[in-house]
Amino acid sequence: MRRLLNGLILGAASLIGVVSFLYPFYHPPKQQAANALAHGSDSLFVLGLLIVFCLVAVLGNLEASRFNSKMVAALGVLTAVNAVLRAVPGPAGFAAIFFLPVLVGYVYGPTFGFLLGALSLLVSALIGGGIGPWVPYQMFASGWVGLTSSWLPDLRRWWRVEVVMLSFWGLMWGFVFGAIMNLWFWPYAFASGQESIYWQPGIGLIETLKRYAVFYGLTSLWWDVGRAGGNALLLLFFAAPVVKLLRRFKRRFHFEPWRK
Repeated sequence: MRRLLNGLILGAASLIGVVSFLYPFYHPPKQQAANALAHGSDSLFVLGLLIVFCLVAVLGNLEASRFNSKMVAALGVLTAVNAVLRAVPGPAGFAAIFFLPVLVGYVYGPTFGFLLGALSLLVSALIGGGIGPWVPYQMFASGWVGLTSSWLPDLRRWWRVEVVMLSFWGLMWGFVFGAIMNLWFWPYAFASGQESIYWQPGIGLIETLKRYAVFYGLTSLWWDVGRAGGNALLLLFFAAPVVKLLRRFKRRFHFEPWRK
């Protein structure tokens, strides 16, 4: 029953995220422009919904006795650490944004991973003054990094293979995160003379995918290379000791977060 509750909460939150990213394609904006303000009228509502779901996830597990003060403390500390890691500038667009969500989601399960990914982006935005209509969409995408990391098989018996798997996962999410995040503004953007890389109402699914592929390749691909490569290297060198530490904390304090 508890796992079903967690699944329903995560499923509902993720569904809201998917709808938030995709609804402009079905309800086109009245005006598209190169400097169009995407989601200026609805981002606050989406942010509020996401925060509510995060609170429901915490309170629901607290009520079910699967959450205690140690878990609250662990979530708070890890959220703060990940927010700081994101704020540390790196070369070529690199930021250690996926390191902890990948590892925490892998060790502690989907709900803990989703909460860490989403809340750390919110805290980072508040600390850095980067609040804008893009924040809830970054929270969803980062939360999905932690959530989906729980799907990876437990390979603790083959730690070298485990490290390679986690490194590849971080590499993949470096590109997927960028591809997802472009969607928060792409339906709103348009520039005359560059129609081949922008979406227009009525062009159809295949043409939309073609235009988006060109847009992604020309705009954010090389930026994502730095992020993907940096996180992959970070995981390759530091995943093993951090995973070991997370598992030790779990055993030592009888830490039983939302399991896979």
